[in-house]
Amino acid sequence: MHWEKLVDEFADKSDISKVLSNQVESLTHFLEKVVRKKEEDDFLQELVNLPKLAAKAFDEGDDEAFDEMEELIASFSTDEITRLLRYYTVFFHLMNSQEQREITRINRDRAMHTDPESPRSESIGEAIYFLKEEGYSAKEAAEVIAKLDIQPTITAHPTEARRHSVLQKQQHITRMIDELRQGSLTPDEQIAQTMDILNEIHLLLATDEVRTEKVTVEDEVENGMFYFMNAIWETVPVLYDDLRNAFNTYYDEVPDLSTILRYRSWIGSDRDGNPNVTSDVTWDTILEQRENVMLLYLEELDELRSYLSISQNKYKISEELDASLKRDEENDQLSERYQRLYKQEPYRRKVTHMMHKLEEQLEAIESDSRSYICRKADEYTAEDFKSELKLIAESLRQSGLEEVGSVGKLEHLIVRAETFGFHMAALDIRQHSGVHEHAVSELLSIAEVTDNYADLPEEEKLEVLTSELSNPRPLSPVKVQLSDQTTQMLKVFSLIGDLLALDKNSFGSYIISMTHGVSDMLEVLVLAKERGLWNEEGGEVYSDIDVVPLFETIEDLEVCGDLMSQMYESDLYQKQLQARGNIQEIMLGYSDSNKDGGYWMANWALEKAQQDLGRVCRKYDMDFRLFHGRGGTVGRGGGRSNKAILALPPISNNGRIRFTEQGEVISFRYSLASITRRHLEQIVNAMIRVTVAEQGFSDEENEFFQTMEQLSKRSMKAYRELIDDEDFWPWYTSKTPIEHISRLPIASRPVSRGSTKTADFENLRAIPWVFAWTQVRYNVPGWYGIGVALQEMLEKDEGTLDKFRQWYEDGIFFNTILDNAQREMARTHIPTSTIYEDIDDGSFHEEITEDFRKAEAAIKKITDQEYILENSQVIKKSIRFRNPFTYPLNMMQVELLNRWNEGPEAEEEEPLRNALFLSINGIAAAMQSTG
Repeated sequence: MHWEKLVDEFADKSDISKVLSNQVESLTHFLEKVVRKKEEDDFLQELVNLPKLAAKAFDEGDDEAFDEMEELIASFSTDEITRLLRYYTVFFHLMNSQEQREITRINRDRAMHTDPESPRSESIGEAIYFLKEEGYSAKEAAEVIAKLDIQPTITAHPTEARRHSVLQKQQHITRMIDELRQGSLTPDEQIAQTMDILNEIHLLLATDEVRTEKVTVEDEVENGMFYFMNAIWETVPVLYDDLRNAFNTYYDEVPDLSTILRYRSWIGSDRDGNPNVTSDVTWDTILEQRENVMLLYLEELDELRSYLSISQNKYKISEELDASLKRDEENDQLSERYQRLYKQEPYRRKVTHMMHKLEEQLEAIESDSRSYICRKADEYTAEDFKSELKLIAESLRQSGLEEVGSVGKLEHLIVRAETFGFHMAALDIRQHSGVHEHAVSELLSIAEVTDNYADLPEEEKLEVLTSELSNPRPLSPVKVQLSDQTTQMLKVFSLIGDLLALDKNSFGSYIISMTHGVSDMLEVLVLAKERGLWNEEGGEVYSDIDVVPLFETIEDLEVCGDLMSQMYESDLYQKQLQARGNIQEIMLGYSDSNKDGGYWMANWALEKAQQDLGRVCRKYDMDFRLFHGRGGTVGRGGGRSNKAILALPPISNNGRIRFTEQGEVISFRYSLASITRRHLEQIVNAMIRVTVAEQGFSDEENEFFQTMEQLSKRSMKAYRELIDDEDFWPWYTSKTPIEHISRLPIASRPVSRGSTKTADFENLRAIPWVFAWTQVRYNVPGWYGIGVALQEMLEKDEGTLDKFRQWYEDGIFFNTILDNAQREMARTHIPTSTIYEDIDDGSFHEEITEDFRKAEAAIKKITDQEYILENSQVIKKSIRFRNPFTYPLNMMQVELLNRWNEGPEAEEEEPLRNALFLSINGIAAAMQSTG
């Protein structure tokens, strides 16, 4: 059988959409051609036989097929396994790209079949239609939009196993196959396109899937810039077009729209546990962002210059633009060529002067002197740039060419200037609270204030910190020998001063990981004071930084409301808030809370924390922004962003939100502009809905609250019993590829917060923790503990099932948490997990399997389904189609792990390690998930 026919057979069995099936068959056709050219016929037969045997073994329970498959894989050399893995991995990567294209096609098809009375689901048009139907006037609807403050935050968290060059090739191949399938090419073009596709596949197979060298921070910055400079840059203005079109459709008028979306970034600035992120690296990062955004503006201005071919003989310019142009010409004499070409075209002359100003800024970036770069930056700022663009638009309006200035190229450029400025994305700095405490302790000791600050009770710490913040003298003398750690810490605050001098928008917030008390916040202010970023004078505070607590553990989430109350009660911190516009940003950690308390407890603790924070902030009349540290997988707070927003407690909704975008989530959402647009419009839609929803305080005595408390505590108890067992960690490290994941060169940040080479549970980061569970198809972080909790609740009271069904039907929180869990359970495959087990060492496997069965039975009862994920057929069918091709990857990974554990010969070690890396990459592609 041919590989193409095998794919067709499995596509029919799984019942994936015919369009997608045809697309996957096409890519398999080309992949098979390449295999036939590069490999022997026997190899191709193995490539086809393995999924066939796997389907019989795993889906039909055929023991003979399993044994045959196991023997076959054991007979392969490491090189043969590596080659097989490479082809399967490429297949999955290309299929994932095809699915992205299919999503785009479906969205376009739905958009083609809408009208004003039935706008496309989850679109911006639907959100404005909703406001109109709810009785909002155009003015009131515009006021709702003006409240929106949406800040996606791009991080470098290591959950993308693919190299950037691999990603680009995949997209190019997919695009060419689509073009070929559309039937619009001539015969000669078809032949040329076919050759290009085959050549690209050859190049893809010849490219290392996994980097041979560890990723540097500079690599991460470059990767991040790719998304900013392409899909994000292209999409942002389109959102505002959608808003204007929606207002025009439903209100027949278009209000002035404020900027509702700005990006932030942690790439190159997140220091928590990453010694490779230095002050110099962060400075270089913002310069690279500044350079790239200005280069994009130059391209846009060049197009705008060609576009604005307006003669002053036909349309006069405004007096303001004329005066601005005269000032430009005094300072910047255009070349004779431009003077001649643009003599009668003032708009083109103005744009040319703007381009020259940007070119001067780009020249300054090349300097090694920070002070010089900052001085030059002050000569032409992002505000100046925006003002000049608006000056052009206003002149066009005054001269009767309003449409030219309000839609199209110029308006898009104004939107980009408002969104990206000269900084592209504000950089946050994050550091662990323990690092601040160490630095402050050393400074207090040197200043002879106290030698045991770290050992003081919280109240005494606050007294010391408050006293020092009110004292104008610095703690450290000019000449003093500080530890390297404290020296580096103080350099960070000097860096913040440089960032602010360059561009006040280049620095975002200072985020404190593992915030446990008020002292953690004040310690940062003490360090800021040491470098002139904070001071109190005449009873008034002057502050250049926003300090953001990050609550991550279950315990911290439970007390965060009380802690923020203490902050707001502090006279000193009240002055800090007044200095910063009376807005407090608060970050919630989804990953570590899940790792700490398990799936249900983490979700419920986060829900309660948001309720508590919403109440406290409103009690103290404090404007606030919640920052959701969501990961890619459900086990780290992942899932659809708009659904997560709609599930937020109403009391915490005020139009402001931040959320992290990480790893493979970035590459999925921001690789194609069409996907980016869909992602962002869904977020805007959800934010409009929750911003106008009725607020309210949850009644902690009501039945739902009490039941969620019981469920979360019972599920956490089951989860902690699993992971706290003294035999668990050795089992986990031996049954999952965590050791090899920790060595994958996919990020600059270590997988462990500890300094030892071998991580323990406490120090292991949440990303590799989830990554390893995903590889072996347990997906424990996405559901474990809910089985026993739900079962016991259902057995305890006959009426509980009816309550659960009602909450699933009507309650978005309960519905979301249960649906996310069953999605993770649908991707769980216990028979696959079993192959990683030794027969005599399966105690934890049995525990996990038992809870899975209980969860499956409970969810089917509550949701009234015959099987898990019956209500999400598209996802279910995709999993069913992928499984036969995924099973061989797991079987080969097990064989490779066995060979590794047996101790390979020296010459075999590197090829075996690389094969293991490739198996991890392949399974991640098949599962469309890492951590």
